[in-house]
Amino acid sequence: MKVAIFGAGTMGSGIAQVFAAKGHTALMYASSVASAQKHKDKLAASLAKRVAKGKMTQEAVDALLANILVEEKSACADADLIIECVKEDMATKKELLCELDELCKPEAIFASNTSSLSITEMGNGLKHPVIGMHFFNPVPSMKLVEVIRGDATSDETTAFAKAYAEHAGKTVVVAQKDRPGFIANRIVAPVVVYNGRMVDRDGFTPADIDLSMMKNGQKMGPMELADFTGVDVTSFCQDYYHEHLSPEYEPSNAAKKLLAEHKLGKKTTTHGRKKVAP
Repeated sequence: MKVAIFGAGTMGSGIAQVFAAKGHTALMYASSVASAQKHKDKLAASLAKRVAKGKMTQEAVDALLANILVEEKSACADADLIIECVKEDMATKKELLCELDELCKPEAIFASNTSSLSITEMGNGLKHPVIGMHFFNPVPSMKLVEVIRGDATSDETTAFAKAYAEHAGKTVVVAQKDRPGFIANRIVAPVVVYNGRMVDRDGFTPADIDLSMMKNGQKMGPMELADFTGVDVTSFCQDYYHEHLSPEYEPSNAAKKLLAEHKLGKKTTTHGRKKVAP
C-alpha cells in the first residue's frame, strides 16, 4: 500500500520510516522537493549511525530508504492513506486537506497527526473521510498510536486506520469521542502544567522534578518530556485546553518565558537543562 506523509520534520520523517520499514511505499512531502530530500538525507545519516553500532544491517537500511520517495505533490493522487503532519494550526491543516481533497483518489483515507485539534472540524466540508492518527515522538521507538474518531468517522475508516497502524508495529487505542487532547495528552497535560507551577511558585528545579518522577518508575520526567516534545508544541496544547476545557490548563510562567525567548527544548539550543540520569 502507498502512504503519503505531508510534513517531513521529526514526526513526518519518523512516520515515513516506520511504514517504509514494513514494506509500504512512503511518499514524503515538505515545502519543496529539495526540502523533503534534505529530510530524507538526514534520516539516512541517522540510520547509518545505527548500522555503525550494529543495530541495523545496511541491507535493511537500503530497503527502507528505497521505500521512501520524494516526488512532486501530484504523485500522491493514488495513495491509499494521506497523513498530514504540518504545523499545529487548524487553518494550515484545513488548507492542505482541501487541496488534497481535489487531488487524491476518492477511496483514499485522510489522517491527521494532530495531538489536540478537532478531527470533526478538520473534516468539515471535505469529500474524503478524515480520522486522527496521533503518533508519538520519537515515532520509531514509541509504540502508541491514538486513532481518533470525528463525529462523521465511520467504523470502516476507523478499522482501516487501526489496522494500518498495527501493521506498522504500533499499539492502538481508539478515542471514541473527539475531545481536545484525546486520551494520552489529557493524561499528561495536567502533570506538565502543575509541575511548571512548582517551578514558578515553589522554586523547584526542572531537573529535580524529573529525577523525582524517574526514580518513581517513569522513563522520562515531565519537564524533559516538554523539552523533547517542544516547548512551543506543549504551550500550544495547554493554550488550546485552556480555551476549550478549563482555565487550569494555562501554561506556567516558566514555559511562557522559554517560549518568549525561543528556547523550545531539544529542537533549539540548550537552555541550561541537563538530561537527568536514570
